[in-house]
Amino acid sequence: MHNALHSRRLLLLLVLVGSPYSPVPLPARAQTINTQEHALRVVKVVEGLEHPWGLAFLPEGRMLVTERPGRLRIVGKDGRLDPQPVAGLPQIAAYGQGGLLDVALHPRFAENGLVYLSYAARGDGGVGTEVARGRLAGNRLENVQVIFRQQPKGSTERHFGSRLVFDREGYLYITLGDRGEMERAQKPDDHAGSVIRMHDDGRVPKDNPFVGRPGWKPEKYTLGNRNLQGAALHPQTGLLWTHEHGPQGGDEINVIRAGVNYGWPVITYGVNYGTGTKIGEGTHKPGMAQPLYYWVPSIAPSGMAFYTGDRFPRWRGNLFVGALRDEMLVRLRLDGEKVVKEERMLRGVLGRIRDVRNGPDGYLYLLTDSPNGVLARLEPADR
Repeated sequence: MHNALHSRRLLLLLVLVGSPYSPVPLPARAQTINTQEHALRVVKVVEGLEHPWGLAFLPEGRMLVTERPGRLRIVGKDGRLDPQPVAGLPQIAAYGQGGLLDVALHPRFAENGLVYLSYAARGDGGVGTEVARGRLAGNRLENVQVIFRQQPKGSTERHFGSRLVFDREGYLYITLGDRGEMERAQKPDDHAGSVIRMHDDGRVPKDNPFVGRPGWKPEKYTLGNRNLQGAALHPQTGLLWTHEHGPQGGDEINVIRAGVNYGWPVITYGVNYGTGTKIGEGTHKPGMAQPLYYWVPSIAPSGMAFYTGDRFPRWRGNLFVGALRDEMLVRLRLDGEKVVKEERMLRGVLGRIRDVRNGPDGYLYLLTDSPNGVLARLEPADR
């Protein structure tokens, strides 16, 4: 009896203080968070990422994550981060808000292995957003080609964009910021402040709205955008939806259509930083589109996804937007092209949410913008 009691006490002591022979302890249960439609828990899949920016899901269950300083990382099916970044990337300028930004897979990735990256790069006149593609072979990109270079370049450290989205016809959309020089967003011969549309190899589609118009960049699909850091295809219509940062107020959600002028900086619901004075000509002008939805004050949106999974059935068809300010996730319930309800969740739980992705497994995935950034997954609390 005495020996048995001694053994139990020794076992309890080893559990409490740890032992080189004891098993790895199970992680503590994630906190349950109640939202308006679902109770959920936030599971941190990977920690220690340096300013992660974009996320893509490889077909066999692995993930690609970009880090703004210029690294592309692979997360294994087991959730482990490969310590070696992917080799073979193009030359990237980690400059101000710029660096390695988004990542996207070719629609036929299973056949061709092509990965697309948007990033800031140096060139004549300064720094600008570029897009390159290469074939993923193991832990390396091969046959890397630059398929788009923003022109002209600029010297400011702000507003590089940039998200990459393929539509159902295989066209590639690239979202670009105004580079902190607002007047550029209205210039026909300037890529800045616009959405770009091209073939998967960088060729300009013949039906782009400004093709053949003297003085216009043929890659431009829109103009008048400030700094687009969220883009996703609508699951029913297949149209591209984006959001962009306003100045002080005036963050916008827009549906992207060929040749449309979205107004910046002529019209905006935001005002000048600090002074609060009016920008441009007000909030409306003929020939310039009104946003589908806007925020005053700003939420600083980044990342966007339509939820189409089955893990959270009452969220299906909703639009999710990450927010850097107030460190939250915003859920928008839609009726066609109208927002009918907004819910703000996870405020302060994770940090500045940089990206939001609808996972192929039916979960929502988030990236946080931090020197010690996190890849997190939202799961139903009753899973």
